[in-house]
Amino acid sequence: MEIRKLRNEEFEESLSLSEYAFQYKVTGEDRVRAREKFKPDQIWGLFEGEGIGAQLTLLPLQAYIQGRPVSMGGIAGVATWPENRRQGYVAHLLTHALKTMNEAGQTLSFLHPFLIPFYRKFGWEIYCEYKKYTIPVGKFPHKTEIQGAVKRGTADIAVFQQLYDTFAMRYNGTLLRPEQWWKERVLDEDTHTGVFYSEQGEPEGYVLYKIVNQELIIDEFIYVNELARQGLWTFLANHDSMITAAQLKLVPSDDILPFLLPDPRVAQENYPYFMARIVNAKAFVENMTFKVPGSVQDRVLYIEDTHAPWNNGLWRWTVSEHGKVSLTQIEGDRADADLVCGIGTLTMLLMGYKRPLETARYGQLAGTAEAVEWLEALIPQAETALFDFF
Repeated sequence: MEIRKLRNEEFEESLSLSEYAFQYKVTGEDRVRAREKFKPDQIWGLFEGEGIGAQLTLLPLQAYIQGRPVSMGGIAGVATWPENRRQGYVAHLLTHALKTMNEAGQTLSFLHPFLIPFYRKFGWEIYCEYKKYTIPVGKFPHKTEIQGAVKRGTADIAVFQQLYDTFAMRYNGTLLRPEQWWKERVLDEDTHTGVFYSEQGEPEGYVLYKIVNQELIIDEFIYVNELARQGLWTFLANHDSMITAAQLKLVPSDDILPFLLPDPRVAQENYPYFMARIVNAKAFVENMTFKVPGSVQDRVLYIEDTHAPWNNGLWRWTVSEHGKVSLTQIEGDRADADLVCGIGTLTMLLMGYKRPLETARYGQLAGTAEAVEWLEALIPQAETALFDFF
């Protein structure tokens, strides 16, 4: 068995595996473009005998955590032939990817799961949800007289970038988007754009949308203040002669739009979305800022992580008066710990998706009541979101 990066000449074999595994076909000009975008240095393959037995893509990305960029490895395109399934091929690739990310200083990893229970076994855990709304035209927000204007058809990525960053930094787990990401992953020829400008000419919000079968399909709705939100909705409501409804996708889970509607009874769906995993617990935790607990400045936590053994074991958490934590690995076992949890639970807690008290209530965090309350006080409240897919 060999695990290595792919080579240029293995494009066709790699694409054939992806086509088979994900049930799609790339033909004609699309196949030519796929070859041009092929980045074999980002694709790891497992070889046993002839040909690729399994593969995954490891993307070098960054994510916002507490408003700061953190190096993150994005896992995508995990695929194997059916005759190779249940032979541990993907397990070997995931373990290798963790080691590779750790060596590259990527303290965090994200992936979109085909099956959540499968990836939970390897330490990934759900870290964000998104809402989806379907709003009939008759239930749109009221049109208002706005001091400002929406310019349709704006294509200036720098404007989108500025607004997106301001909005995205409010959440843990949103992506930093380089210019190429906007060009390849966000904007396309079918996407309409509208940017709200204040009376002073400052961009304060944007919407990315399509019109399909008399519906507005809103891919992104980003705003930095209430005026921009109302201005963008008034712009969208002016499509009322062309459409019957609007669909909003990938809405952050803390969004309260239905409450703000004249009639909140609209179709609302909630989806668990991406999974996250801390790759290096010491580096990740020591890069965060925590609340300063009361008189007790340190606790001992046992982290269970069989697939990244550098995380596994007993750790002493010491909190400074400035809210910085130092982690020191110490000798001992589970019985010596104040708190015990798996790496997936720890990831979920530190991302802000769930809280220690509720996690302990359902048995995913073990420890004394005093220690759980200490951790509850230590971790700042946060919201999570992701507006992208890979």
